[in-house]
Amino acid sequence: MRYEKKMRKNLIQGGDFIPRIVELFPGTTGGGYSWAAFGKDCLAGVIVGIVALPLSMAFSIAAGGSPAQGLYTAITAGFCISFLGGSKFQIGGPTGAFVIIIFGIIHEHGMTGLITATLLAGSILVIMGVSGLGRFIKFIPYPVTTGFTTGIGVLIFSQQVKDFLGLQIETSSPAFFEKWVEYGRFFSTFDLLTLGIGGGTILLIIGVRHFFPRIPGAVVGVTLATLACFFLGLPVETVGTRFGGIPASLPMPILPALSWALIRDVLPASFTIALLAAIESLLSAVVADSMTGDRHKANMELAAQGIGNIAAALFGGIPATGAIARTATNIKAGAVSPVAGIIHVLTLVMFILFLAPAASAIPLTSLSAVLMVVSWDMSNLGRFFRLIRRSPKSDAIVLITTCLLTIALDLTFAVEVGVILAVFLFLRRMIEVTDVKPGNDDLITELAFGDIEASTIDSIVALSHKDIEIYEITGPFFFGVADMLQHTLRKVAKTPQFLILRMRAVPVIDSTGITALESFLIQCRRRKINLMLCEIHEHPRKTLKKAGFIDALGEDRLIPSLEEALEQAEKQLTGMQ
Repeated sequence: MRYEKKMRKNLIQGGDFIPRIVELFPGTTGGGYSWAAFGKDCLAGVIVGIVALPLSMAFSIAAGGSPAQGLYTAITAGFCISFLGGSKFQIGGPTGAFVIIIFGIIHEHGMTGLITATLLAGSILVIMGVSGLGRFIKFIPYPVTTGFTTGIGVLIFSQQVKDFLGLQIETSSPAFFEKWVEYGRFFSTFDLLTLGIGGGTILLIIGVRHFFPRIPGAVVGVTLATLACFFLGLPVETVGTRFGGIPASLPMPILPALSWALIRDVLPASFTIALLAAIESLLSAVVADSMTGDRHKANMELAAQGIGNIAAALFGGIPATGAIARTATNIKAGAVSPVAGIIHVLTLVMFILFLAPAASAIPLTSLSAVLMVVSWDMSNLGRFFRLIRRSPKSDAIVLITTCLLTIALDLTFAVEVGVILAVFLFLRRMIEVTDVKPGNDDLITELAFGDIEASTIDSIVALSHKDIEIYEITGPFFFGVADMLQHTLRKVAKTPQFLILRMRAVPVIDSTGITALESFLIQCRRRKINLMLCEIHEHPRKTLKKAGFIDALGEDRLIPSLEEALEQAEKQLTGMQ
């Protein structure tokens, strides 16, 4: 019984698939939960709920949905992410990363297509978490994530121009360049009062950030803009005039009508949503860890994100992920556990139940102003251009290409091209650092500096007669460099009796490298050259053993050190004479 209790405690404390909220139970690493901690979580949750209110509506409107859908998403997905997540401080909900891709899905497949894509993306995220892929998401190249984040910021800013200026455009194109052509064509319809309200909101946000950094500037800006328009009776478009307000109740979950044709059409977009959700949620969790010293569970977090997106889709919402800004606000407000995230959800529920009519008076230009500030923060043009100046040329190419493709063509295509381009450039770097080179000159240097014992001098003398050749492979021996070995024998001016292949600098070898070695062995035997391998590491040795190459070469031709290989070659040369 004692052993079972100990195992259960260890599972709760360190299990990869145990939600962090379980740590609030007595007997776990969290040490239980106190009323003082609950008070801190309540305060933080209310503050984050107030911050999430305008952002949830604004992101949904920008993506082509309704403000109610943004709130439903923040409530359903936010609860699942906090209750089941692998981070103590993560706040989930709609974010800017999805705005462009959601807009495109709605434009092509309607709201049913979006809900289907969100369900699929949630399922993919659950699979990613359960299969342990959380630890691999961090390997997405930084230039790719920075490139599409900057591109998304530019696109979000572009989308807000219509409502910010009050332009009279019935339907707007989702394409970047066509959109700006429309802005130019309809620029004469802009409303000066709408522009004034939006501009004033931006100034308020910037001012509050500068003078009162602890107060959420977006909340202050939207609240004052709403009060000014309501009490002064200013004729600007509001949430109520366009969407008819927000329902004062939560909807019932509904499973959408699914079809194989629709699933096939939205599946690529679903993978993009899942990938972006994984990247942003884990990035947000890492930021939270750096602020608190905590350590999140990546796989549990991905599974929770997936369940949250499935729940959001069933309630008619939009895709969700961990929100970096709201998570940081949660921490700064004093949160100590996932309970703060649940309180943030309850705050939004209370708003819908009791204050939904107040949302009708929010001017759309003020929400556009909030998103313009968010897009500026996302794009971070200072960091973008700094990376271009200071990064290697290959990284700069990936960064610029991903950003431009995101803006000009498609986010999914941009991420795919960016990752593929980064992989090819990485392979080029690996090829540049890998070489198959003669090792005879290096041997004399090693002797001079004492790396090789002087007792092997007789073997070195044999080298002068070209009876022994030494070649060294440096770097990972994979498919990108395997052809180098095929040209090695062509460099040998006179056929030696022995050829020692030194592999002290080969960390790994793949199947193509093994095939190249097998071909190299056949060439050596045809030319009556005795091939030896020396100083091979354990990992490539096991790989070669499993592939059968060592058996083909002969165990006696696999030598631990270069000194022993030279001595063995010298003895055999002496016996031949």
